[in-house]
Amino acid sequence: MTGGAIGQPGLDDIPGDLLAAVVTFLERTEKPRPAPMPASPLRLKRWNPSAEAYRTLFRRVGAPWLWFSRLAMKDETLEAILTAPTTEIYAACDRQGIELGLLELDFRPGGETNLAFFGLVPELAGKGLGRWLMANAFALGWRADTVKMSVHTCSLDHPKALGFYRAQGFVAYKRAIERFPDPRVLGLLPRDMAPQIPLLAPES
Repeated sequence: MTGGAIGQPGLDDIPGDLLAAVVTFLERTEKPRPAPMPASPLRLKRWNPSAEAYRTLFRRVGAPWLWFSRLAMKDETLEAILTAPTTEIYAACDRQGIELGLLELDFRPGGETNLAFFGLVPELAGKGLGRWLMANAFALGWRADTVKMSVHTCSLDHPKALGFYRAQGFVAYKRAIERFPDPRVLGLLPRDMAPQIPLLAPES
């Protein structure tokens, strides 16, 4: 058992229809050094998807890790984000033009570029393509007035995600606990999705 205050347990019960995650916030304040772009069979294209097309790729990339925030939004709310002048969305595509990866950049005030969403479909894991996608993120997201890039990940994400971001020069600076309804209970994702995260709520 992990401890909270000295000698005191630090466990809180979570209802079966909720999930809790440790969110780690990271930032990089040093501009990446120029380097050759890693080789990749994929190509990156600027993408202006409909809400439906965006959710399809979002689900393919993030469903195994219970990404759900964009699935729960109304179309008009999501479309406002996708078309905002501060948002740039890119899709990683194969030779047939099928979208297999997502890079979403959020250019914030004060010279901060946030990696709002970053990932590839699970079938491409372990092939070194994350480094290629991150190299593109640096090339596109670090502009003349950029002072830092930020990203966050959580304990429900891919188990190598945090280590990957740190290897790419991001430094963790804050942690938080997030509680939210289990998207499988809400019907946003299938109940058999992400079996590594036990589903505790019975079917209604």
